[in-house]
Amino acid sequence: LHQLQKELEAKISQIDKLQDAIGYTHDLGHSPPLARVPHHSRRFSVINQGPSQFHRVAVEVHRRLRAKEGVSAEPNSGSFLPSCLSLRKAAVNFCNLSTKFINDAIMNNDFLNKLEPQHMNQMVDCMFENVYTEGQLVIREGEPGNYLYVLSEGLLEVIQNGKLLGEMHAGTAFGELAILYNCKRTATVKALSEAHIWALDRQMFQTIMRQTTQARHEEYFSFLRSVSLLQGLPEQKLAKIVDCLEVDYFEKGEYIIREGEEGNTFFIISKGEVIVTQSTEASAEPQEIKTLGVGDYFGEKALISEDVRSANIICNKNGTHCLVVDRENFNQMVGTYEELQSYLKEYQMIKLHKCIKNGTINIFLKVALLSAHRPFQHLDIIATLGMGGFGRVELVKLKDEDVTFALKCIKKKHIVDTRQQEHIYSEKTILQQTNSAFIIRFFRTFRDDKFVYMLLEACLGGELWSLLRDMSYFDDPTAMFCTGCVLEAFDYLHAMGIVYRDLKPENLLLDARGYVKLADFGFAKKIGLGKKTWTFCGTPEYVAPEVIMNKGHDFGADCWALGVLIFELLTGNPLFLGSDPIKIYTMVLHGIDKMDFPKKIGKRPDDLIRRLCKYKDKSDYNIGIRLCLQKWFQGFSWLGLRHQQLLSPLKREVKGPMDNSHFDIFPPDTEKTPDELSGWDKDF
Repeated sequence: LHQLQKELEAKISQIDKLQDAIGYTHDLGHSPPLARVPHHSRRFSVINQGPSQFHRVAVEVHRRLRAKEGVSAEPNSGSFLPSCLSLRKAAVNFCNLSTKFINDAIMNNDFLNKLEPQHMNQMVDCMFENVYTEGQLVIREGEPGNYLYVLSEGLLEVIQNGKLLGEMHAGTAFGELAILYNCKRTATVKALSEAHIWALDRQMFQTIMRQTTQARHEEYFSFLRSVSLLQGLPEQKLAKIVDCLEVDYFEKGEYIIREGEEGNTFFIISKGEVIVTQSTEASAEPQEIKTLGVGDYFGEKALISEDVRSANIICNKNGTHCLVVDRENFNQMVGTYEELQSYLKEYQMIKLHKCIKNGTINIFLKVALLSAHRPFQHLDIIATLGMGGFGRVELVKLKDEDVTFALKCIKKKHIVDTRQQEHIYSEKTILQQTNSAFIIRFFRTFRDDKFVYMLLEACLGGELWSLLRDMSYFDDPTAMFCTGCVLEAFDYLHAMGIVYRDLKPENLLLDARGYVKLADFGFAKKIGLGKKTWTFCGTPEYVAPEVIMNKGHDFGADCWALGVLIFELLTGNPLFLGSDPIKIYTMVLHGIDKMDFPKKIGKRPDDLIRRLCKYKDKSDYNIGIRLCLQKWFQGFSWLGLRHQQLLSPLKREVKGPMDNSHFDIFPPDTEKTPDELSGWDKDF
């Protein structure tokens, strides 16, 4: 009885801490304050108050958990870690344990002390406390492990194969192998007294590592993009340079570079400030020339050859961080500076030749001269091509010329309200990098106090969606042609490491020759080859199961959506239909194995759709799916499609560059758009 009483009290104490940590006993209604509730009855007061109160608390806890998951699912928010931080802080305050104690225990561990300080801090922020009673097992030999532990109070003994190996005292970190991979415990750990132990599970550790690595990679990428020496390089080259970078830390007054010394290191300031001084004939002491801050760089000549430093660089703020790469590492990872410049010139010439070949170089030159802040000073609106919550797409022409474009006008306030700033920047960046006949062409951007604008190619054949709506469904040759165009666009994007994630007829446009072009890159993302992303986004009818389940997704999500698109082209309806998104997602997760297709879908497209929508089999995307494509596309000229020599079954008469007759009619814009002056778009 005494032992059971001690276990009960330990569990009650643990419940108290968890309740305090999540604010469980606060803001849940008008129940009495905890201080007025008797010690034991308070633990069960929610249940004792009846099913309605219990349900209300359960809903509240579930709502909090769901809100946490929802925030972490938002793009690039990194919100999961702050949630852990608030939980950890509440528990720390309750048991009066300092962060420094856990940090010291981690630093004293031979493996863990190799981690970067940023990773250590976030690990500590996300640890939680367990209390073990005397005689209770913390780890059992032979069982799978999932946690790293830090002993803060008490005494533990370690036993292997029935033999005592030793004891562990407060300040010891143990079980660290379990946060790397799933492994069985090699020894038993038992509490010799009441023990307070902090724990971190493997999933949280891996999340911390992935998120911080991704954030740092993107930060470094951003800095490299700002370096004129490296501007214009494709991302695969910049990625190699990122891999070379290290971080050096400096304090105020410390010399980073001394005038006259030889150097082989290039620096980019990522935090803090430095001053530049140089010797002059007029003064005995070096004179201050300028101050450099975040994003500025120095020492770039060291990448070219042995460099004699021409000035002093002195740290001007404590805690200044510099991204550093030396010439040897740079040459090994990227190539010599001369090779890099040669590659850059070749890369730029290829892009230029493509522009000339497509007859767009003159247009690019013309629009490049327009004012960045007053687009309608140079453009006239002809008609509205589309509209939505984001704003409108207008058909515009250059004043005094019969050259037309599609101008996407996006409300800045709407972007801020829906927190889509990153998506908008991503859309712009990706469109700038693409150059394919099957993707809408991007020319430039504008911005003012109310909108950001994208000047795009005008595809005057209209929306594929409205044409499909009017025709009810397409025959096999027409669906095949549309699918072929989308496949060409996907092959191009995926080779660049870009996943599209929003395929649907509404995002497919027809040019004057009836060829299909991919438009609206708001959800597209550059993930690289062989990598995944975790952001939940897309249209419910087209979202793949791995996106719904947050398992991480890659180009296979586009593969799934292509199967859904083929079904809709052939039937006029998406493969998965429901009255609300949850019902659609439930159908998607059930899969298509037992679904009956309409008889109008032949065996070959049926096989292809089912193969594309078997998400567990996406590893054979380039083999099995291509075989199904060959069967359905038998006799189809892929070469003719790539060179746009095929006659499109969707070709419609376009009378000139201002003919908008193939678009629906939209009402005029009478809404007054508010200003948005936060400045998030300064680099747009």
